[in-house]
Amino acid sequence: MLGKKKEDKKTLMQSMGVTRTVIRPREESDIQLREDRIGRYFKKYLNKFVFVEFSDEFIARSKASDVLKGVPVPLRRKEVKSFAGGDGVSMMVIAENMAWVMGCDPHFKYTGDYVKIMDRLFGHKLFESLMKEGRDAAERGEMDNACIHFRASLCIQYDYLHSMYSYARACRVMYENSRNEEYIGRFKAEALDWFELLTETHPRFAMGYYYLGYSYLNIGLYKKAVLAWEEFLKFTHNKKDRKEIQKRIEQLQDPVRIESGCLEVTSGRYDKGVGILEPYLQTQFKDWWPLHYYLGVGYQQTGRTPDAVAEFKKVLMINGSHLETMRELLDIYESQGDKQNIRKYSEKIRLIEESQAEQQAALLEETKKENEQLETEEAKPLPAEAIEHIDLTEADELTGTDTAKAGDAPDPDAEAQPPADEAADAQSGEPQEAPAKKPRVKRLGKK
Repeated sequence: MLGKKKEDKKTLMQSMGVTRTVIRPREESDIQLREDRIGRYFKKYLNKFVFVEFSDEFIARSKASDVLKGVPVPLRRKEVKSFAGGDGVSMMVIAENMAWVMGCDPHFKYTGDYVKIMDRLFGHKLFESLMKEGRDAAERGEMDNACIHFRASLCIQYDYLHSMYSYARACRVMYENSRNEEYIGRFKAEALDWFELLTETHPRFAMGYYYLGYSYLNIGLYKKAVLAWEEFLKFTHNKKDRKEIQKRIEQLQDPVRIESGCLEVTSGRYDKGVGILEPYLQTQFKDWWPLHYYLGVGYQQTGRTPDAVAEFKKVLMINGSHLETMRELLDIYESQGDKQNIRKYSEKIRLIEESQAEQQAALLEETKKENEQLETEEAKPLPAEAIEHIDLTEADELTGTDTAKAGDAPDPDAEAQPPADEAADAQSGEPQEAPAKKPRVKRLGKK
Protein backbone atom coordinates (compact mmCIF):
# COMPACT_ATOMS: atom_id res chain seq x y z
CA MET A 1 0.00 0.00 0.00
CA LEU A 2 2.78 2.43 0.86
CA GLY A 3 4.48 1.73 -2.45
CA LYS A 4 1.21 2.27 -4.30
CA LYS A 5 0.63 5.70 -2.71
CA LYS A 6 4.15 6.81 -3.53
CA GLU A 7 3.73 5.71 -7.13
CA ASP A 8 0.46 7.64 -7.52
CA LYS A 9 1.81 10.86 -6.05
CA LYS A 10 2.08 13.61 -8.66
CA THR A 11 4.74 16.25 -8.92
CA LEU A 12 3.74 19.90 -8.60
CA MET A 13 4.04 20.41 -12.37
CA GLN A 14 1.99 17.28 -13.13
CA SER A 15 -0.77 18.41 -10.78
CA MET A 16 -0.91 21.70 -12.72
CA GLY A 17 -1.35 19.91 -16.02
CA VAL A 18 2.23 20.17 -17.30
CA THR A 19 3.29 16.84 -18.74
CA ARG A 20 6.16 17.90 -21.00
CA THR A 21 9.47 16.50 -19.86
CA VAL A 22 11.87 17.78 -22.54
CA ILE A 23 15.22 18.51 -20.92
CA ARG A 24 18.13 19.49 -23.15
CA PRO A 25 21.71 18.67 -22.17
CA ARG A 26 23.40 21.57 -20.38
CA GLU A 27 25.73 22.13 -23.33
CA GLU A 28 22.69 22.89 -25.51
CA SER A 29 20.90 25.17 -23.08
CA ASP A 30 23.64 27.09 -21.26
CA ILE A 31 24.74 30.13 -23.27
CA GLN A 32 28.28 29.72 -21.94
CA LEU A 33 28.48 26.25 -23.48
CA ARG A 34 26.21 26.22 -26.52
CA GLU A 35 27.17 27.29 -30.03
CA ASP A 36 27.18 31.07 -30.48
CA ARG A 37 25.61 31.84 -33.84
CA ILE A 38 25.58 35.61 -33.55
CA GLY A 39 28.56 36.47 -31.33
CA ARG A 40 30.56 37.60 -34.37
CA TYR A 41 28.38 40.72 -34.55
CA PHE A 42 29.15 41.77 -30.97
CA LYS A 43 32.88 41.08 -30.64
CA LYS A 44 33.64 44.49 -32.16
CA TYR A 45 32.67 46.02 -28.81
CA LEU A 46 35.48 44.14 -27.07
CA ASN A 47 37.92 46.50 -28.79
CA LYS A 48 36.72 49.21 -26.39
CA PHE A 49 38.24 47.42 -23.42
CA VAL A 50 41.70 47.01 -21.93
CA PHE A 51 42.12 44.18 -19.45
CA VAL A 52 43.91 44.92 -16.18
CA GLU A 53 44.61 43.16 -12.91
CA PHE A 54 44.08 44.58 -9.44
CA SER A 55 47.04 44.91 -7.13
CA ASP A 56 47.44 42.42 -4.30
CA GLU A 57 46.74 45.20 -1.77
CA PHE A 58 43.37 46.01 -3.37
CA ILE A 59 42.40 42.37 -3.68
CA ALA A 60 43.19 41.79 -0.01
CA ARG A 61 40.72 44.52 0.99
CA SER A 62 37.94 43.30 -1.29
CA LYS A 63 35.15 40.99 -0.15
CA ALA A 64 35.71 39.15 -3.43
CA SER A 65 39.40 38.61 -2.74
CA ASP A 66 39.27 34.84 -3.22
CA VAL A 67 37.88 35.16 -6.77
CA LEU A 68 39.63 38.33 -7.96
CA LYS A 69 43.22 37.14 -7.86
CA GLY A 70 44.68 36.40 -11.28
CA VAL A 71 41.55 37.55 -13.12
CA PRO A 72 42.00 40.48 -15.54
CA VAL A 73 39.03 42.84 -15.43
CA PRO A 74 37.83 45.01 -18.32
CA LEU A 75 38.16 48.79 -18.35
CA ARG A 76 37.15 51.13 -21.11
CA ARG A 77 40.14 53.03 -22.37
CA LYS A 78 38.93 56.29 -20.86
CA GLU A 79 38.80 54.60 -17.43
CA VAL A 80 42.39 53.35 -17.43
CA LYS A 81 43.80 56.76 -16.45
CA SER A 82 41.47 57.04 -13.45
CA PHE A 83 42.26 53.48 -12.43
CA ALA A 84 46.02 54.04 -12.55
CA GLY A 85 46.05 57.64 -11.29
CA GLY A 86 44.49 57.04 -7.91
CA ASP A 87 40.95 58.32 -8.48
CA GLY A 88 39.75 54.78 -8.81
CA VAL A 89 36.95 53.17 -10.78
CA SER A 90 33.89 51.93 -8.94
CA MET A 91 33.19 48.22 -8.87
CA MET A 92 29.74 48.98 -10.28
CA VAL A 93 31.40 50.37 -13.42
CA ILE A 94 33.70 47.38 -13.62
CA ALA A 95 30.72 45.05 -13.20
CA GLU A 96 28.95 46.76 -16.12
CA ASN A 97 32.11 46.30 -18.19
CA MET A 98 32.19 42.64 -17.24
CA ALA A 99 28.57 42.34 -18.35
CA TRP A 100 29.46 43.79 -21.75
CA VAL A 101 32.33 41.37 -22.19
CA MET A 102 30.23 38.35 -21.16
CA GLY A 103 27.36 39.46 -23.39
CA CYS A 104 29.65 40.02 -26.37
CA ASP A 105 31.33 36.66 -25.92
CA PRO A 106 29.80 34.16 -23.45
CA HIS A 107 32.69 31.81 -24.32
CA PHE A 108 35.27 34.37 -23.16
CA LYS A 109 37.99 32.77 -21.04
CA TYR A 110 37.08 34.66 -17.86
CA THR A 111 33.27 34.64 -18.14
CA GLY A 112 32.95 32.09 -15.35
CA ASP A 113 35.25 34.16 -13.13
CA TYR A 114 33.25 37.33 -13.85
CA VAL A 115 30.05 35.57 -12.82
CA LYS A 116 31.66 34.58 -9.49
CA ILE A 117 32.99 38.09 -8.88
CA MET A 118 29.66 39.78 -9.65
CA ASP A 119 27.80 37.29 -7.49
CA ARG A 120 30.16 37.91 -4.58
CA LEU A 121 29.91 41.70 -4.88
CA PHE A 122 26.27 42.24 -5.82
CA GLY A 123 24.39 39.03 -5.10
CA HIS A 124 22.95 36.36 -7.33
CA LYS A 125 19.95 38.49 -8.35
CA LEU A 126 22.17 40.65 -10.56
CA PHE A 127 20.84 38.77 -13.60
CA GLU A 128 17.50 40.53 -13.08
CA SER A 129 19.17 43.94 -13.20
CA LEU A 130 21.01 43.04 -16.38
CA MET A 131 17.77 41.86 -17.98
CA LYS A 132 16.13 45.20 -17.10
CA GLU A 133 19.12 47.08 -18.52
CA GLY A 134 18.62 45.16 -21.74
CA ARG A 135 14.90 45.85 -21.77
CA ASP A 136 15.51 49.59 -21.34
CA ALA A 137 18.03 49.53 -24.19
CA ALA A 138 15.48 47.77 -26.39
CA GLU A 139 12.92 50.45 -25.60
CA ARG A 140 15.44 53.00 -26.94
CA GLY A 141 16.03 50.96 -30.08
CA GLU A 142 19.60 50.06 -29.05
CA MET A 143 19.26 46.44 -30.02
CA ASP A 144 22.94 45.45 -29.87
CA ASN A 145 23.08 46.87 -26.35
CA ALA A 146 19.86 45.03 -25.45
CA CYS A 147 21.07 41.70 -26.81
CA ILE A 148 24.41 41.99 -25.04
CA HIS A 149 22.72 42.59 -21.66
CA PHE A 150 20.26 39.74 -22.16
CA ARG A 151 23.15 37.43 -23.02
CA ALA A 152 25.09 38.62 -19.95
CA SER A 153 22.07 37.91 -17.77
CA LEU A 154 21.88 34.40 -19.24
CA CYS A 155 25.57 33.88 -18.45
CA ILE A 156 24.65 34.33 -14.78
CA GLN A 157 21.35 32.42 -14.84
CA TYR A 158 21.11 30.39 -18.03
CA ASP A 159 17.45 29.39 -17.58
CA TYR A 160 16.03 32.73 -16.36
CA LEU A 161 12.62 33.02 -18.01
CA HIS A 162 12.57 36.76 -18.64
CA SER A 163 16.06 36.88 -20.13
CA MET A 164 15.37 33.90 -22.39
CA TYR A 165 12.16 35.49 -23.61
CA SER A 166 13.65 38.95 -24.05
CA TYR A 167 16.69 37.59 -25.87
CA ALA A 168 14.58 35.61 -28.32
CA ARG A 169 12.34 38.65 -28.90
CA ALA A 170 15.35 40.91 -29.45
CA CYS A 171 16.83 38.51 -32.02
CA ARG A 172 13.48 38.54 -33.79
CA VAL A 173 13.41 42.34 -33.95
CA MET A 174 16.98 42.43 -35.22
CA TYR A 175 16.50 40.07 -38.15
CA GLU A 176 13.24 41.75 -39.11
CA ASN A 177 15.13 45.04 -39.50
CA SER A 178 18.03 43.72 -41.59
CA ARG A 179 18.53 43.08 -45.30
CA ASN A 180 21.72 41.03 -44.91
CA GLU A 181 20.87 37.41 -45.76
CA GLU A 182 23.53 35.85 -43.53
CA TYR A 183 22.67 38.12 -40.62
CA ILE A 184 18.96 37.35 -41.03
CA GLY A 185 19.63 33.62 -41.19
CA ARG A 186 21.76 33.59 -38.05
CA PHE A 187 19.42 35.73 -35.97
CA LYS A 188 16.32 33.92 -37.22
CA ALA A 189 17.84 30.56 -36.25
CA GLU A 190 18.86 31.97 -32.86
CA ALA A 191 15.38 33.36 -32.18
CA LEU A 192 13.69 30.10 -33.16
CA ASP A 193 16.02 27.99 -31.05
CA TRP A 194 15.55 30.18 -27.97
CA PHE A 195 11.77 30.22 -28.31
CA GLU A 196 11.90 26.41 -28.47
CA LEU A 197 14.24 26.29 -25.48
CA LEU A 198 12.00 28.71 -23.60
CA THR A 199 8.91 26.53 -24.03
CA GLU A 200 10.87 23.43 -23.03
CA THR A 201 12.30 25.08 -19.91
CA HIS A 202 9.18 27.01 -18.87
CA PRO A 203 6.29 24.99 -20.30
CA ARG A 204 3.55 27.11 -18.69
CA PHE A 205 4.79 30.42 -20.07
CA ALA A 206 2.16 31.25 -22.68
CA MET A 207 3.99 33.90 -24.69
CA GLY A 208 6.81 31.50 -25.51
CA TYR A 209 4.35 29.41 -27.52
CA TYR A 210 2.85 32.54 -29.07
CA TYR A 211 6.10 33.59 -30.70
CA LEU A 212 7.27 30.04 -31.35
CA GLY A 213 4.13 29.54 -33.43
CA TYR A 214 4.92 32.59 -35.54
CA SER A 215 8.54 31.46 -35.91
CA TYR A 216 7.36 28.14 -37.33
CA LEU A 217 4.81 29.86 -39.53
CA ASN A 218 7.47 32.10 -41.08
CA ILE A 219 9.47 29.08 -42.30
CA GLY A 220 6.45 27.21 -43.61
CA LEU A 221 6.12 24.65 -40.78
CA TYR A 222 2.36 24.93 -40.42
CA LYS A 223 1.71 21.83 -38.34
CA LYS A 224 4.35 22.86 -35.82
CA ALA A 225 2.87 26.35 -35.70
CA VAL A 226 -0.55 24.96 -34.87
CA LEU A 227 0.85 22.64 -32.18
CA ALA A 228 2.68 25.56 -30.55
CA TRP A 229 -0.44 27.72 -30.62
CA GLU A 230 -2.57 24.95 -29.14
CA GLU A 231 -0.17 24.99 -26.18
CA PHE A 232 -0.49 28.78 -26.04
CA LEU A 233 -4.28 28.50 -25.76
CA LYS A 234 -3.91 26.15 -22.80
CA PHE A 235 -2.05 28.72 -20.73
CA THR A 236 -3.01 32.20 -21.88
CA HIS A 237 -5.52 34.37 -20.03
CA ASN A 238 -5.41 37.19 -22.57
CA LYS A 239 -8.74 37.23 -24.43
CA LYS A 240 -7.47 39.37 -27.30
CA ASP A 241 -4.46 37.12 -27.95
CA ARG A 242 -6.64 34.02 -27.59
CA LYS A 243 -9.03 35.29 -30.24
CA GLU A 244 -6.16 36.16 -32.57
CA ILE A 245 -4.52 32.74 -32.29
CA GLN A 246 -7.79 30.86 -32.65
CA LYS A 247 -8.28 32.71 -35.93
CA ARG A 248 -4.73 31.86 -37.03
CA ILE A 249 -5.26 28.16 -36.29
CA GLU A 250 -8.48 28.21 -38.30
CA GLN A 251 -6.68 29.88 -41.22
CA LEU A 252 -4.01 27.19 -41.18
CA GLN A 253 -6.29 24.16 -41.42
CA ASP A 254 -5.84 23.85 -45.19
CA PRO A 255 -2.09 24.68 -45.23
CA VAL A 256 -1.57 22.02 -42.54
CA ARG A 257 -3.45 19.52 -44.67
CA ILE A 258 -1.41 20.45 -47.75
CA GLU A 259 1.77 20.17 -45.71
CA SER A 260 0.80 16.65 -44.65
CA GLY A 261 0.18 15.71 -48.30
CA CYS A 262 3.62 17.01 -49.30
CA LEU A 263 5.21 15.04 -46.47
CA GLU A 264 3.41 11.87 -47.61
CA VAL A 265 4.90 12.31 -51.08
CA THR A 266 8.42 12.95 -49.77
CA SER A 267 8.05 9.88 -47.53
CA GLY A 268 7.25 7.67 -50.52
CA ARG A 269 3.54 7.24 -49.76
CA TYR A 270 2.61 8.64 -53.15
CA ASP A 271 -1.00 7.46 -53.44
CA LYS A 272 -1.88 8.85 -50.03
CA GLY A 273 -0.13 12.14 -50.77
CA VAL A 274 -1.88 12.55 -54.10
CA GLY A 275 -5.22 11.81 -52.46
CA ILE A 276 -4.66 14.60 -49.95
CA LEU A 277 -3.38 17.16 -52.45
CA GLU A 278 -5.70 16.69 -55.45
CA PRO A 279 -8.78 18.33 -53.89
CA TYR A 280 -6.84 21.58 -53.48
CA LEU A 281 -6.43 22.05 -57.23
CA GLN A 282 -9.84 23.72 -57.31
CA THR A 283 -9.30 25.99 -54.33
CA GLN A 284 -7.58 29.26 -53.48
CA PHE A 285 -4.35 27.27 -53.12
CA LYS A 286 -4.19 26.42 -56.84
CA ASP A 287 -1.51 29.11 -57.28
CA TRP A 288 0.87 27.53 -54.73
CA TRP A 289 3.57 26.09 -56.96
CA PRO A 290 4.67 23.49 -54.32
CA LEU A 291 1.16 21.99 -54.50
CA HIS A 292 1.67 21.29 -58.22
CA TYR A 293 5.26 20.16 -57.75
CA TYR A 294 4.48 17.51 -55.15
CA LEU A 295 1.43 16.39 -57.10
CA GLY A 296 3.67 16.04 -60.16
CA VAL A 297 6.12 13.89 -58.22
CA GLY A 298 3.26 11.79 -56.87
CA TYR A 299 1.73 11.32 -60.31
CA GLN A 300 5.06 10.36 -61.87
CA GLN A 301 5.77 7.80 -59.16
CA THR A 302 2.33 6.23 -59.57
CA GLY A 303 2.54 5.88 -63.35
CA ARG A 304 0.46 8.94 -64.29
CA THR A 305 3.14 10.53 -66.45
CA PRO A 306 0.88 12.80 -68.57
CA ASP A 307 -0.66 14.22 -65.38
CA ALA A 308 2.81 14.68 -63.91
CA VAL A 309 3.96 16.63 -66.98
CA ALA A 310 0.88 18.85 -66.76
CA GLU A 311 1.52 19.62 -63.08
CA PHE A 312 5.22 20.32 -63.61
CA LYS A 313 4.38 22.76 -66.40
CA LYS A 314 1.95 24.53 -64.05
CA VAL A 315 4.83 24.92 -61.60
CA LEU A 316 6.90 26.64 -64.28
CA MET A 317 4.00 28.96 -65.14
CA ILE A 318 4.06 30.17 -61.52
CA ASN A 319 7.79 29.80 -60.73
CA GLY A 320 9.59 29.85 -64.05
CA SER A 321 13.07 29.16 -62.71
CA HIS A 322 12.37 26.17 -60.47
CA LEU A 323 15.24 23.86 -61.35
CA GLU A 324 13.93 20.73 -59.63
CA THR A 325 10.80 20.86 -61.75
CA MET A 326 12.85 21.23 -64.92
CA ARG A 327 14.99 18.26 -63.90
CA GLU A 328 11.86 16.17 -63.33
CA LEU A 329 10.64 17.07 -66.82
CA LEU A 330 14.07 16.34 -68.32
CA ASP A 331 14.06 12.88 -66.71
CA ILE A 332 10.64 12.18 -68.20
CA TYR A 333 11.63 13.32 -71.69
CA GLU A 334 14.88 11.36 -71.54
CA SER A 335 12.93 8.21 -70.68
CA GLN A 336 10.66 8.89 -73.67
CA GLY A 337 13.51 9.74 -76.03
CA ASP A 338 11.96 13.15 -76.80
CA LYS A 339 15.05 14.84 -78.25
CA GLN A 340 13.39 18.22 -78.82
CA ASN A 341 12.31 18.60 -75.19
CA ILE A 342 15.60 17.13 -73.98
CA ARG A 343 17.45 19.93 -75.77
CA LYS A 344 14.91 22.52 -74.61
CA TYR A 345 15.09 21.71 -70.89
CA SER A 346 18.82 20.96 -70.87
CA GLU A 347 19.45 24.43 -72.26
CA LYS A 348 17.01 26.05 -69.82
CA ILE A 349 18.68 24.33 -66.89
CA ARG A 350 22.12 25.42 -68.09
CA LEU A 351 21.07 29.06 -68.50
CA ILE A 352 19.33 29.23 -65.13
CA GLU A 353 22.24 27.56 -63.33
CA GLU A 354 24.63 30.08 -64.86
CA SER A 355 22.34 32.98 -63.97
CA GLN A 356 21.89 31.73 -60.42
CA ALA A 357 25.64 31.26 -60.02
CA GLU A 358 26.20 34.88 -61.10
CA GLN A 359 23.47 36.13 -58.78
CA GLN A 360 24.86 34.06 -55.91
CA ALA A 361 28.36 35.41 -56.46
CA ALA A 362 27.03 38.98 -56.48
CA LEU A 363 24.98 38.29 -53.35
CA LEU A 364 27.96 36.77 -51.56
CA GLU A 365 30.08 39.80 -52.40
CA GLU A 366 27.37 42.18 -51.18
CA THR A 367 26.86 40.09 -48.03
CA LYS A 368 30.62 40.08 -47.40
CA LYS A 369 30.73 43.88 -47.50
CA GLU A 370 27.65 44.18 -45.28
CA ASN A 371 29.12 41.68 -42.82
CA GLU A 372 32.34 43.67 -42.59
CA GLN A 373 30.26 46.71 -41.63
CA LEU A 374 28.11 44.75 -39.20
CA GLU A 375 31.17 43.24 -37.53
CA THR A 376 33.16 46.47 -37.25
CA GLU A 377 30.79 49.45 -37.09
CA GLU A 378 28.61 50.24 -34.09
CA ALA A 379 24.93 49.65 -34.68
CA LYS A 380 22.68 52.70 -34.82
CA PRO A 381 19.49 52.74 -32.75
CA LEU A 382 16.44 51.55 -34.63
CA PRO A 383 13.89 54.22 -35.55
CA ALA A 384 10.91 54.34 -33.20
CA GLU A 385 8.53 52.84 -35.76
CA ALA A 386 10.79 49.80 -36.20
CA ILE A 387 11.01 48.90 -32.52
CA GLU A 388 8.85 46.04 -31.37
CA HIS A 389 7.77 46.86 -27.83
CA ILE A 390 9.55 44.54 -25.41
CA ASP A 391 7.94 44.83 -22.02
CA LEU A 392 8.26 42.35 -19.20
CA THR A 393 6.47 42.89 -15.93
CA GLU A 394 6.86 40.65 -12.95
CA ALA A 395 5.09 37.33 -13.48
CA ASP A 396 4.80 33.91 -11.93
CA GLU A 397 5.86 31.44 -14.60
CA LEU A 398 3.97 28.61 -12.88
CA THR A 399 0.57 30.31 -13.17
CA GLY A 400 0.75 30.83 -16.89
CA THR A 401 0.17 34.56 -16.43
CA ASP A 402 0.93 36.57 -19.57
CA THR A 403 3.80 38.94 -18.93
CA ALA A 404 4.18 40.83 -22.18
CA LYS A 405 2.20 42.64 -24.79
CA ALA A 406 2.11 40.90 -28.14
CA GLY A 407 3.96 42.72 -30.87
CA ASP A 408 2.79 43.04 -34.45
CA ALA A 409 2.50 39.51 -35.75
CA PRO A 410 3.19 38.33 -39.29
CA ASP A 411 0.27 37.57 -41.57
CA PRO A 412 0.03 33.81 -42.23
CA ASP A 413 -1.24 34.55 -45.73
CA ALA A 414 1.75 36.70 -46.68
CA GLU A 415 4.01 34.77 -49.04
CA ALA A 416 3.36 31.57 -47.09
CA GLN A 417 4.46 28.36 -48.81
CA PRO A 418 4.30 24.66 -47.96
CA PRO A 419 7.45 23.29 -46.33
CA ALA A 420 10.02 21.25 -48.28
CA ASP A 421 13.08 23.40 -48.92
CA GLU A 422 11.68 26.68 -47.65
CA ALA A 423 13.16 26.39 -44.15
CA ALA A 424 16.82 26.45 -45.16
CA ASP A 425 17.49 29.71 -43.36
CA ALA A 426 16.77 28.10 -40.01
CA GLN A 427 19.47 25.48 -40.27
CA SER A 428 21.63 25.07 -37.23
CA GLY A 429 25.04 24.56 -38.80
CA GLU A 430 27.19 27.65 -38.72
CA PRO A 431 30.71 28.54 -39.87
CA GLN A 432 33.42 28.40 -37.24
CA GLU A 433 34.33 31.67 -35.58
CA ALA A 434 37.87 33.04 -35.79
CA PRO A 435 39.68 32.72 -32.45
CA ALA A 436 39.33 35.78 -30.23
CA LYS A 437 42.39 37.93 -29.67
CA LYS A 438 44.22 37.35 -26.41
CA PRO A 439 43.27 40.12 -23.96
CA ARG A 440 45.83 42.79 -23.24
CA VAL A 441 46.64 42.46 -19.52
CA LYS A 442 48.15 45.23 -17.47
CA ARG A 443 48.86 45.37 -13.75
CA LEU A 444 48.02 48.84 -12.52
CA GLY A 445 48.03 50.74 -9.28
CA LYS A 446 47.16 49.88 -5.73
CA LYS A 447 43.55 50.97 -5.94
